[in-house]
Amino acid sequence: MKAVVMAGGEGTRLRPMTANQPKPLLPVANRPIMEHVLRLLKRHGVTETVVTLQFLAALVRNYFGDGDELGMSLQYATEDVPLGTAGSVKNAADRLRDDRFLVISGDALTDIDLSDMIRFHRENGALVTIGLKRVPNPLEFGIIIVDDEGRVQRFLEKPTWGQVFSDTVNTGIYVMEPEVLDAVATGEPVDWSSDVFPALLERGAAIYGYVADGYWEDVGTHDSYLKAQADALSGKVELDVGGFELSPGVWVADSASVDPDAVLKGPLLIGDYAKVEAGAELREYTVLGNNAVVREGAFLHRAVVHDNVYLGPGAHLRGCVIGKSTDVMAGARIEENAIIGDECVIEAEAYVSSGVKVYPFKTIEAGAVVNTSVIWESRGQRNLFGPRGVSGLVNVEITAELCVRLASAYATTLRKGEYVVTSRDCSLAARALKRAVIGALTAGAINVLDLEAAPLPVTRFHTARESAAGGIALRTTPGDPQSVDIVIMDDRGADLPPAAQRKLERVFSRQEFRRAFPGEIAELAYPSRVFESYTHELLRNVGVEGVRDMKVVVDCAGGTSSLVLPTLLGRLGVEVLTVNARLDDVSPTETLAERRRDLQRLSELVSSSRAAFGVRFDPVGERIALVDEKGQLISEERALLVVLDLVAAERRGGQVALPVTTTRVAEQVCRFHGVQVQWTSTAQDALTSAAAGPDMIFAADGRGGFVVPEFSPAIDGLAAFIRLLGLVARTRLSLSQIDARIPEVKLLKRTVPTPWATKGAVMRSVIEAAEAEASAAEQGQRIDTTDGVRVTRDDGSWVLVLPAAAEPVTDLWAEAADMDGAQALIERWARIVEQAAG
Repeated sequence: MKAVVMAGGEGTRLRPMTANQPKPLLPVANRPIMEHVLRLLKRHGVTETVVTLQFLAALVRNYFGDGDELGMSLQYATEDVPLGTAGSVKNAADRLRDDRFLVISGDALTDIDLSDMIRFHRENGALVTIGLKRVPNPLEFGIIIVDDEGRVQRFLEKPTWGQVFSDTVNTGIYVMEPEVLDAVATGEPVDWSSDVFPALLERGAAIYGYVADGYWEDVGTHDSYLKAQADALSGKVELDVGGFELSPGVWVADSASVDPDAVLKGPLLIGDYAKVEAGAELREYTVLGNNAVVREGAFLHRAVVHDNVYLGPGAHLRGCVIGKSTDVMAGARIEENAIIGDECVIEAEAYVSSGVKVYPFKTIEAGAVVNTSVIWESRGQRNLFGPRGVSGLVNVEITAELCVRLASAYATTLRKGEYVVTSRDCSLAARALKRAVIGALTAGAINVLDLEAAPLPVTRFHTARESAAGGIALRTTPGDPQSVDIVIMDDRGADLPPAAQRKLERVFSRQEFRRAFPGEIAELAYPSRVFESYTHELLRNVGVEGVRDMKVVVDCAGGTSSLVLPTLLGRLGVEVLTVNARLDDVSPTETLAERRRDLQRLSELVSSSRAAFGVRFDPVGERIALVDEKGQLISEERALLVVLDLVAAERRGGQVALPVTTTRVAEQVCRFHGVQVQWTSTAQDALTSAAAGPDMIFAADGRGGFVVPEFSPAIDGLAAFIRLLGLVARTRLSLSQIDARIPEVKLLKRTVPTPWATKGAVMRSVIEAAEAEASAAEQGQRIDTTDGVRVTRDDGSWVLVLPAAAEPVTDLWAEAADMDGAQALIERWARIVEQAAG
């Protein structure tokens, strides 16, 4: 039986370690990862191997040759351009036609029992067997669902937390029959998990999943690289570390020289011809490469040191990686998660801060304190994007420097000469930081259309209408005047979808930014009649019949909606009492107490003036709060139902888009008026995408955000207000009467703390419990994985378990015919989550 080792990976996330060598040659326990893979194949009797290459192919061929030193026979298949995981194997098809073969990645560390996997494949008569492994965080992998016999039921590539319903992921190890290659196009980029396997599954092919018990680590990030080193030293993975065990856990190569007065605390590994002088201290999880020198007084803890490195007297290394042939001089300190590339010089007493990356062939001068990465690379952040975009404390987490890097990364993802719309709220911080954004965009050959201070819906509108490639808006974080949000949009004016966010994050973390030549520096322009064009289009698309002489109270919250409302309301002939209609740059957001105070004042004004209703905008005009004609505040949940009832009653058909966390009373309202519900995930881009679909009449997120699809698919408080004016004017009922006729909601929510490392296991336990309950239940129930796991019973009660994207918690919602039923339901599933979370 032959094997195919895929070794064409560039390993961009591992730079600068992979800046000048391919990922399969990165050493783990002083041997390239691919060498460990080849040794594993040989242990299981597979000695004939085809190696697929692309990035820096010559280095791999030169290192391994024909495989004779390992007792194997190696052949190579080189791609001129990247062909994907399946395309690279197809490129070697002429050597694989005679018998089944095994495919394995050359850059993942594993000791999976390949012989047992091959047996499993043979006994099941499978066309393809996929090696599976349970992992704590499945976000970066492809999730695969199998039945009790191991047959694959479903694939899901790189899910969001809302889509995670298992922790069983694809390891990239496959046993295949040669006929599989007929399903792969020749000379085209094709992937197994996203292209070939789903197509075969649709045709009913016998695709099985083998859940492995052995060790497997995808060495794709700096954290996973350090983890793989520690696991190798701890014996968690079966591999040959070489040398002899000087004391428990302390492995030293035969040719190494270690002074008896050196302090060694294992587990650790010292490579061939390495020298450790007296007084040096090597602590747990340290790997010292071949030919490395550690002088007296040096200290290493959890440090990975590649070959031919010199560590001077008193050098201090903790939790870092040092590339080959680098010199770290006397007294230099390198902190946690710092990565030093090959052939660098860190001069005496220099200090390299945590997370800094230094590319190959650089010199850090003596005594320098380095807090940012040198040349191209910069520290990557785990969660650059949060639920409100890129957020953080002003001049602490969100600085002008970060804005420049972020805008430069965004510009790099766009074509030169394209346009981006920018805007801000009324805060001084947003004004200053936007200037940094504009400078970086124009320096990156991106033309800027600056709206200056503008409501966020207006920015989204112009981004979609101006043939722009995207937009950036800066605003104060709701409820936190010390923080700012950077909202980045695509060409629809919608928040960047997850795939685009990941692309931008990759560029941002590598900091390989494009710069324009002097003749390509882009233009900054200020579009004219911004609010007038928005107002004209809004009134042209949204019906306002009958609104003349209506009386309403409007609170602008000192935000940018006050720039648009005078023009908008002046055309309608509406009698308006307006409060807080000014730009408040001193208090650009509001605390909870201030919000309650202003809503109370709005309620009093509505009831005393006998207005039809009152509305309060958030400071950027995106979301609204409603007060009925009696001066009663309508909760966000009830406001969704009231506006939904008004829209559905008038339209008598069509579809509405609502997140899966919405009360199912919304379904009753829609059914009464002949309207269909389309459930979406809780991500705002999902709601926007659904709202852009055909026959869509309404969408809302249940948090004061409403979409008017006939005008825009984005959440827009101004458009929602204008639409509500027309709806109330044309109905015979007041808001309080509509609210009174809608059934009471019996919906509960609970949050359960869940460590990041257990989220995948939690969701696997949840879906297993749901499936077990479904098979045992006397009355039927359905399982939906649109976002998280939702279990719906025939009596209409339901529970939703959804892992939070930005926090180590799991959110639960439950609804039933009464509060007791909802309470029992949420408590039962909260216990399941708590038990799985440990």
